[in-house]
Amino acid sequence: MFSAICSLHSHLTTFNRTHTTVVAMPKTSAPRLPKPGSHRAADPSHVETPLALKRRARKLNRTLAVGYPDAHAELDFSTPLELLVATVLSAQCTDVRVNSVTPILFSLYPAAADYAAADPEELAEVIRPTGFYQAKTRSLIGLGTAIAEKHGGEVPRTLEELVALPGVGRKTANVVLGNAFGVPGITVDTHLGRLVRRWKLTEQEDPVKVERELMELIEPKEWTMFSHRVIFHGRRVCHSRKPACGACFLAWQCPSFGLAGTPDPEEAMARITSPDREHLLALAGFGED
Repeated sequence: MFSAICSLHSHLTTFNRTHTTVVAMPKTSAPRLPKPGSHRAADPSHVETPLALKRRARKLNRTLAVGYPDAHAELDFSTPLELLVATVLSAQCTDVRVNSVTPILFSLYPAAADYAAADPEELAEVIRPTGFYQAKTRSLIGLGTAIAEKHGGEVPRTLEELVALPGVGRKTANVVLGNAFGVPGITVDTHLGRLVRRWKLTEQEDPVKVERELMELIEPKEWTMFSHRVIFHGRRVCHSRKPACGACFLAWQCPSFGLAGTPDPEEAMARITSPDREHLLALAGFGED
């Protein structure tokens, strides 16, 4: 009996070796990555000429254009006033949250005069989910009044006139000018400021100074789209706390690669969760063997 069992086991082993098909799972290949801190601009002793800095900034912009060909303002709007209001509400709030509030807001207050005549408590209740709603209520009523009384109910088209409105700073003004009126401008929000400092394009912290330095580096016609692309990248890859360095398609162009975030490809890949994830990883050199 024992010999029969051994014979059967031997037969099955031979059969399995001969006939069993092993299904190989797709394996993701990782690209060659730079050594953290190896970029010339990461060296504190390296002096970059203004021309070299400009060329590097424009190369970054061209690469970003490939990564985000459809970059755009992620606030929902159909008129300049709607964009102005949505941008005011976006302070310290996500675009997703703002977009959840604005449909009913825009239906209740379609014109500047409607904000001017709004009941503060009723308006505050509508925009409450965006946070800081009391201050934002005052801004919306104030800008509605100013637009209705000084600009014939139409959102002004110049930076100077826009920043004179209650609650409107240069960032908001540039968003409106670039996306509602086609006037190029650089929008310095928290994402853009963080990324351009990581890229060593500026050391400035003040948004106005950041804006002015970038205006010297990027072609004027690209200002608005550059802003969108950088903000897209900040939201999708170069996060504030845990940037996905090891899966970033700008790895070889970034002075902060592996210093701001993990250079490990697997960890980094897990941090990219946007709908365009496959496209971004493919650009970074990830693929299936």
